[in-house]
Amino acid sequence: MTFPLTGAFLAGRLRDHLDHDDLAYIEDLIDSVEEHGDGVRLAESGVPTEKSQLLIEGFVFRTIETDKRRFIVGIHVPGDFIDLHGFALKELDHTLVSAGAVKLGLVPHERLEAVMSESPDIARAMWFATLLDAAIHRKWIQTLEQLDAPRRIAHLYAELHERLDLVGRQVPRALRTPFTQLDLADMCGVSAIHANRAVGKLRELGIGEIRRGDLYTDDWDALKQYARFDPSYLYGRGALKVQDDWR
Repeated sequence: MTFPLTGAFLAGRLRDHLDHDDLAYIEDLIDSVEEHGDGVRLAESGVPTEKSQLLIEGFVFRTIETDKRRFIVGIHVPGDFIDLHGFALKELDHTLVSAGAVKLGLVPHERLEAVMSESPDIARAMWFATLLDAAIHRKWIQTLEQLDAPRRIAHLYAELHERLDLVGRQVPRALRTPFTQLDLADMCGVSAIHANRAVGKLRELGIGEIRRGDLYTDDWDALKQYARFDPSYLYGRGALKVQDDWR
């Protein structure tokens, strides 16, 4: 990969429309690299921040904790700026937690300030990244409203499969994650017991088996059809695919 730290940023979408100088500029934004193990709180709700973090490897949860209960309201994959909107807001309304081992590139906010004045195209790409986060969040709300628990879990893995594929992380038969059954429950807004039953339902239907967070399937198309998954909201394929005239 030409850009080892930022090569997955917006891959399959706006990245395809940025020139080499733009991509080199984005790579140079990284000030330092950190690696963390599982369960590390990478940014705390309500705590001022002076940097944004690009996920290079691993998964990160967005979480909200209230009344001693955790809600997972988003997942980040490699190539995502996990807290880019913290540049504008300075404080987050949620907490970011590593899910398994992660590798992060840190970008001081003063470098992002320079982007605003020096490179309108890169600034627009950063803006697009935050809007993409919002599109994914809206889809999660929709799935909570419209799908039952087995389909919610199927949709979760269908989305991860698509997002990883867009950034060049092809998933053949097994999508490997560090997620626990409790994580799945907290993502789908159900109890651990209901999550366990939902996982069992997918196995009974023969479209997917989840073991220790890893989903195994011989037919991704069947799983996505069952989940009623439409990838358009990810802006990489379908009706909302980023066009050549995005500038």
